[in-house]
Amino acid sequence: MTKLPSIGQPINRLEGVQKVTGTAKYSGEYNVDNLLYGYVVNSTITKGKIKSIDTAEAEKLDGVISILTHENRPSTAWFDLQYADMDAPPGTVFKPLKDNEIKYNGQPIALVVAETFEMARYAAALIKVVYTEEEFSTDLFANKGKARKPKKGLASMLKPPPPKPTGDFGKVFQASFAKIESEFRHGTEHHNPMEMFATTVVYEGKDKLKIYDKTQGTINSQMYVANVFGLKMKDVQVIAPFVGGAFGSGLRPQYQLFMTVMASLQLKRNVRVTLDRAQMYTFGHRPPTLQTTKFGADESGKLNAAYHKAIGETSQFEDYVETVVNWTPMLYPVENTLLEHELVPLDVFSPLDMRAPGGSTGMHAIEITMDELAY
Repeated sequence: MTKLPSIGQPINRLEGVQKVTGTAKYSGEYNVDNLLYGYVVNSTITKGKIKSIDTAEAEKLDGVISILTHENRPSTAWFDLQYADMDAPPGTVFKPLKDNEIKYNGQPIALVVAETFEMARYAAALIKVVYTEEEFSTDLFANKGKARKPKKGLASMLKPPPPKPTGDFGKVFQASFAKIESEFRHGTEHHNPMEMFATTVVYEGKDKLKIYDKTQGTINSQMYVANVFGLKMKDVQVIAPFVGGAFGSGLRPQYQLFMTVMASLQLKRNVRVTLDRAQMYTFGHRPPTLQTTKFGADESGKLNAAYHKAIGETSQFEDYVETVVNWTPMLYPVENTLLEHELVPLDVFSPLDMRAPGGSTGMHAIEITMDELAY
């Protein structure tokens, strides 16, 4: 075998020096003249409606430039399709500040724009919100009886449904020499990369924008902004030379991008919005999942029947699906299989891909089941 020149050699990452010396600039670190700072106000209820939102006290503060809510926000795209990014699952994409409806806990409901970050954050704390609360459901395991098949859409092509049944699982499993039935549960996992989610928008005049965004897909953010705000693609430049970790959380445009661009276009100013660490729990996550496995083997120890079902969480407005059970026949080809995947819509934000989406979830259950069967 020919030895490749890189094998066994100390090869540096291209951006390694910049990252370890702190010279790599992230989206919230670019020096911009005449910069305004935004701070997001998040819902404190899980489901319901905003009855009133009082910004009067916050608006009196020196240095507060503008406060955007669903009551005074500028108009954006009308059709749902214009909000759909390249990684959007089937359903209707969430639209920040669209109306007074609260769909999940932590939903952005206002943006305070001020001359300093500290003033924006302080003013945000003075906004008084009165809600009308409604009953909500956020527990996957308590609502597993409401599971249904996922809706079909473009995402189905990228994340195929479980393969069709093969052979006769039920008959062969019952006759198997050795068999095991197991159930697996895992809770919600959140992305928390080193780099905070931030967007810096430089307003270059005549609705032309230069955007520094926390993203794993600059083209995705560019297309999203152009479609939502009615801009020409050539007038929207999205820059992200470095990614300070993301693990999948930067695949879709997050709400700070929408709100920063909205404020910049409204005020015709340079604006930056940075989400703090607590706010990074208010968007995509790896969904909790309930899995059921039934594996059988003959007297020689050969696997002859495999059943794998997953029930995952999704939001009320999008059908996010992971390829969880598809891994069973890929890892262990078997003649008799039955694979199922269902979703439970809950009052949460849509889950999002996170490091081996579906794979790490499914293979964990598969390998433990194989170990149990072996014993």
